[in-house]
Amino acid sequence: MRERVIFLSVPESLAGRILPGTESGFAIDRDVPLPMEVPEGGIAQARAALEDLSWEMIVSGMLRVLASGEGRRDWLDYYRRFVLEIRPDIRLEFSRAAELKAENGEFDLALEILDSLGGLFPESPEVALDRALVLQRRARLLERRDSPDAAKAVAETEAAFAEAMSASPPMPDAMFAAGFFFLDRRDFSRARECLSLYVRLAGEDDERADLARAAIREIDDGGLEEAAFTEACALVRDGKEEAGMVAIRSFIEKRPEEWNGWFVLGWALRRLRRWADAAAALARAVDLGGTNCDVRNELAICLMESGDLAGARRQLEAALREDCENVKIVSNLGVLALKSGDGDRAAAFFRTALELDPEDPVALGFLSAK
Repeated sequence: MRERVIFLSVPESLAGRILPGTESGFAIDRDVPLPMEVPEGGIAQARAALEDLSWEMIVSGMLRVLASGEGRRDWLDYYRRFVLEIRPDIRLEFSRAAELKAENGEFDLALEILDSLGGLFPESPEVALDRALVLQRRARLLERRDSPDAAKAVAETEAAFAEAMSASPPMPDAMFAAGFFFLDRRDFSRARECLSLYVRLAGEDDERADLARAAIREIDDGGLEEAAFTEACALVRDGKEEAGMVAIRSFIEKRPEEWNGWFVLGWALRRLRRWADAAAALARAVDLGGTNCDVRNELAICLMESGDLAGARRQLEAALREDCENVKIVSNLGVLALKSGDGDRAAAFFRTALELDPEDPVALGFLSAK
């Protein structure tokens, strides 16, 4: 931060001046220096820019300082009051901007915006939740790419949700979002804990409470908090597929009609490249009600590798109907088209995949080789 911001004395023309458009009578303190971002021309150009100093330039420098958290506490408090006098709607404005950047895959910019908000509202659980949701989106994308940075991104997301959930009193939105984050991670114990608390906190008119109750029922009815199941998920996630299969088979013996058990078995077998066995387990999961995108995608991969291209296509097309913007499904449809000898159709799918994720490795690899 110090390389991008310098502190300049308040010009006499501004000292003691009441901020424009405010009713509080907030005046500029001549004894608190103004932080200013250093332009490309360096410090000399920054000092020269004092002649044309704008409120936006001042606010931008203050936000840089607040994001870093460095500096005298009385100065930081003054900068917070200053920014909020000039930009009273900045909380909503920046939150929407961060969300838009995240939707476009510009995660670093989204997090930079939220760092500014975090410095401006250091005790805000809402800002912490916004950050967790951006990090969750980034972690999901990195996992889809099989990126080596995915595990770190997941850990950062968990830490961000923990911060958002530490608010007192508890924030219902944080509990709801964290519950479904853990549900997606197949960490059913923590998912249930968060969603149960959300249901207790939710108002009577909160429609999301029904979604939370349905997820809790699925966890309870399926026995997804049982030790054998949670152990199997953890083992497979950690690359210990053989041990994971032992644990999940004991779960399946007890609950043969629970699709989640068959999914974990198929997941482990797929990672071991036992395509036919994995396809059989995953097909059983689909028959028992596991028809979400992840199950169908895993099954499609196994069917492709086993030579059943028509079966793989049915699964991927069904998955795409459920989630038309799932880049993993679109990319695998491109792979399927390649295996079927249709290069033009494959290229079309890969171009669509790059529209959804400009760094999708499979699509990039194919299109760059053409």
